[in-house]
Amino acid sequence: MAERNEPIISFRDFSFQYRAQKRPTLTGIDLDIYPGERVLIAGPSGSGKSTLAGCINGLNPFSNPGVCTGTLTVDGVDAPHSSIFELSAHVGTVLQDPDGQFIGLTVGEDIAFALENSCMPQEEMHTITRRAAELVGIENHLGYAPHELSGGQKQRVSLAGVMVDQVKILLFDEPLANLDPATGKQTMELIDEIQKKTDTTVLIIEHRLEDVLWRSVDRIVLVNEGRILADLRPDALLSTALLTENGIREPLYLTALRYAGVDITPEKHPSHVDSLVLNEADTTALRNWFTAYPQPEAAPAPEPLLEVRDLCFGYQKGQATLKNVRFSIGKGEMVSIVGRNGAGKSTLSKLICGFETPDAGAIFLNGRSLAEENIRRRAQHIGYVMQNPNQMISKTMIYDEVALGLQRSGLTEAQIREKVEQTLKICGLYPFRNWPVSALSFGQKKRVTIASVLALDPELILLDEPTAGQDFRHYTDIMEFLRGLNAQGVTVVMITHDMHLMLEYTQRALVFCDGELIADRSPAGVLCDPALIQQAALKETSLYTLANRCGIAPAQEFVERFIAQDREVREHGR
Repeated sequence: MAERNEPIISFRDFSFQYRAQKRPTLTGIDLDIYPGERVLIAGPSGSGKSTLAGCINGLNPFSNPGVCTGTLTVDGVDAPHSSIFELSAHVGTVLQDPDGQFIGLTVGEDIAFALENSCMPQEEMHTITRRAAELVGIENHLGYAPHELSGGQKQRVSLAGVMVDQVKILLFDEPLANLDPATGKQTMELIDEIQKKTDTTVLIIEHRLEDVLWRSVDRIVLVNEGRILADLRPDALLSTALLTENGIREPLYLTALRYAGVDITPEKHPSHVDSLVLNEADTTALRNWFTAYPQPEAAPAPEPLLEVRDLCFGYQKGQATLKNVRFSIGKGEMVSIVGRNGAGKSTLSKLICGFETPDAGAIFLNGRSLAEENIRRRAQHIGYVMQNPNQMISKTMIYDEVALGLQRSGLTEAQIREKVEQTLKICGLYPFRNWPVSALSFGQKKRVTIASVLALDPELILLDEPTAGQDFRHYTDIMEFLRGLNAQGVTVVMITHDMHLMLEYTQRALVFCDGELIADRSPAGVLCDPALIQQAALKETSLYTLANRCGIAPAQEFVERFIAQDREVREHGR
């Protein structure tokens, strides 16, 4: 057991190589994490950060066979030579997809699972279960089935399920990936609150750096190509270019300051926009940039492609999931659909694709009613990518999955191969073309499903959380590919919780709340409206906060000018 002044986790010249791979995924790791610390482990996809976490909780090498060299101790235990069962008494893991972690038929049963396995007396088990549920704010849902809960509630149940063991280390694998912005913010607040109450050591693996830093962390460990590149306090790391050089997006407010020529130093406390220290020269530089950069011109209204008229739908009689939804999307537009979990966004996509039938209202494509068209006929014009890739994948091998939709297209085998390989290259999957799908991470599976739809050249592409689980490089690759398709006239509609995506890539945002369309305006207009943000469970952009702090008005124009310059830099490197 680790003393307070000794590391609770200690790597010494540690390497790990999966049995199926020729080279180590981790090489020469030296890292100490102390009791009560909060550490963010960041890095691009394939960097080794998930492997590092898997070595801490015992998944490597026990569930994922491989060879360890060097030493790793976890709370005084020799991890590579201990069982997962033994390590689970020290490390509690909350997975990216909470649905994959549920075992019980009710919330209470799921939280109590570990206690039941230890044959704990029922009265004591009930007491501990309720205490854990109260700690995460889920005590009023103990009788609910897991599928009845929202995404944020499911995550709280998963957290309670590992808290019952009173573990000293909590490991979170991309806890924000499937949550709306407000729920993600609440999740970081919950992690912060639990860490303070229990003095637990917290490790967070996450791509959404700015969202994690909503609550402070002690250190950021940057991993790439199986090695630790940096182990620094947030203020120190954010003052360097290491994040962007290694495919991690820095907070937008820092990028805006850099565009204005402001020098970012640790003394400015750049880890949070509210703690940022700016002098008069910095503020003046930002104002001058705003004045000098031209306001982007509004695009002309396009000809309608998709029209939704007075759409109503409910899964159960008397319970409306969508209420009188009415909007149109023009040809060649790139539109985001946003709102809290359960607002009706995914239901809308099911109605558009024909998976569900509306109770009232109508949907038109190119002026033609879709009421009489089945799923297969709609799929010739509308490509749909689900949020959960496991619900779409039906083939064992990656190449076969992407080629599946082309098999009845009339193309020759050579043409199919050319199309599939082209799409795989664009989606960053070409090196894995002969791999089984089961060998991929959640984010990589997501790219496979996007590739399988993009290969069909649909007229409209509807994507549910297209970048969930992606690092910044793959996020950019996918979004730039979609933007390229959009530039060729393909209409792209995205359901997303990623406010950066909405700002950077879409011209319009449809905002849903409780089954109703409550706003249809520019993304910057949405994220500069505090009342709308609160109503729809969104999160204001840090650019808005920065503009207000520096007295720049209107803040919406500041945001729009930043996005325009950021796009220029991405496209032309200037």
